[in-house]
Amino acid sequence: MLTCRHVSKQFGTLPVIDEVSFDLAPGEVVGLTGQSGAGKSVLVRLLAGLEKPDTGVISTRGHLINSTQTAFRAGLAVIHQQPVLVDHLDVASAIFLGHEVGRSWLGWLSLPNQRQHNSMARQILAQLGVELPSLRTHVGNLSSEQRQMVAIAQVLIRKPQVVIIDEPTALLRYEYQQKVLELIREWQAQGVAVLFSSQNLDHLFAVSNRILVLRRGRFVFEAATEKTSREEVVRAQIGARDQQHLTPIIWALENYHRASQQAEALRQSQSSLEHDLASQNQLNRQLIGQLDQQVSNLDRANAALQEAQRRLLSEREGERKVLARELHDQVIQDLVSLNYDIDNLRSQIDDPEQASLGLDDLRDNIRQLVSTVRAICGNLRPPTIDSLGVNAAIQSFVRDWSSRSGIEVQLDLDDDLERLPEMLEISAFRMIQEGLSNVRKHAQASKVGISLRSTARRTLLLTIADNGRGLQAEINLAALANAGHYGLLGMSERVALVGGRFRVHNRAGGGLILEIEIPYQPL
Repeated sequence: MLTCRHVSKQFGTLPVIDEVSFDLAPGEVVGLTGQSGAGKSVLVRLLAGLEKPDTGVISTRGHLINSTQTAFRAGLAVIHQQPVLVDHLDVASAIFLGHEVGRSWLGWLSLPNQRQHNSMARQILAQLGVELPSLRTHVGNLSSEQRQMVAIAQVLIRKPQVVIIDEPTALLRYEYQQKVLELIREWQAQGVAVLFSSQNLDHLFAVSNRILVLRRGRFVFEAATEKTSREEVVRAQIGARDQQHLTPIIWALENYHRASQQAEALRQSQSSLEHDLASQNQLNRQLIGQLDQQVSNLDRANAALQEAQRRLLSEREGERKVLARELHDQVIQDLVSLNYDIDNLRSQIDDPEQASLGLDDLRDNIRQLVSTVRAICGNLRPPTIDSLGVNAAIQSFVRDWSSRSGIEVQLDLDDDLERLPEMLEISAFRMIQEGLSNVRKHAQASKVGISLRSTARRTLLLTIADNGRGLQAEINLAALANAGHYGLLGMSERVALVGGRFRVHNRAGGGLILEIEIPYQPL
């Protein structure tokens, strides 16, 4: 449906698009992402015919795209980041501009049918969930969000074969963002080819078949959506190779997506503020610049704190490992040896009954002490995890925990799970430890289900579900400390440090579900 071959564009001596080539098939949604300044919007303008490439060819079904007119005639529609509308037109006229529904007059003159325009415009805006005071309002008087929805309604009227979308959700609240994603799925089902440019990776993974990453004007990454991960996409965006450097960025992205719904109101306020600043004095502009600098400083401080927390957890785990080995290798071995000596001594006593009973008591006490020290070692560092892997360590721990707590545990472990890096195995084990500890302290549950499975996208999916009392309807990790749920906070930090995602929600029938996704590479 759309072909782009060796397209390049530069402004002055600055190359903006460099040897870009790709195809769009019917019914295919291709996600395009990259950092700000990567060249995404320039590429969209080239595809729309608003700019001409210095070299290369853009075509749709054999028709060359070299102007907005050729793109229009070829059935290509564009939803721009900033809506392109004729401000002096009313809403209905703006929606039907270029696709007017006419009526004949004197057999040769065709005039727009305003009544039919209004009726169809109301239907389309209702389909999009948009409410406007009047269809006679000039689009220049609408808010940025309303203008964007009018621009989307324009595309719906045209029934295009190819749709190019450039970050339209930046101006839209959450419910309208979901409408855009629904439209993309509908176009996909109708065989329309869609290029969806966005920095919101949740949106791209929700609707795209492929993902392309643009960096410094060149494609540096391409993969089928189901075969890649957010971590790989972010690594391609920023050019990072070291997981240690990538982890704070992934954590920051995760926190951003968690807060995206709350940020909608702030984004709208920012848009209104930017509009008002056009008529404000230089002092206000300086204040906004200072605020932006402060936010940047806070972001850098946050990344540094996250890296410090990662190092703290790693070093603490190393100390536990050393201590567990010392206890096991020295104390337990000495106690076992002492127990053997007592057995030998007992066999040498002729038959003093009282001495024999005393030795039996001493031996039982030593055995109990050995069991206690082994339990301490297991809590510090399960020995089975190094020799047999995380599955064996989980089974051993859960069996002992269920016996001590009286709470039934149902395990569902992936038998085909390969050995994982040490940090990942111990992290999964600690998450289960902390999750079960939280159940015992707070849940008032009688049954817990634990599942650890490997998904097709190289992701560990860990689920801990209990039948207890759950949490309040609105679950907010930031407020859990006040309720004493430190285990959940610790789990969320541990998950973030291995580049995973953490979700908490109540079960419909009562109880709580913890869902953890962790990307991994087998050894």
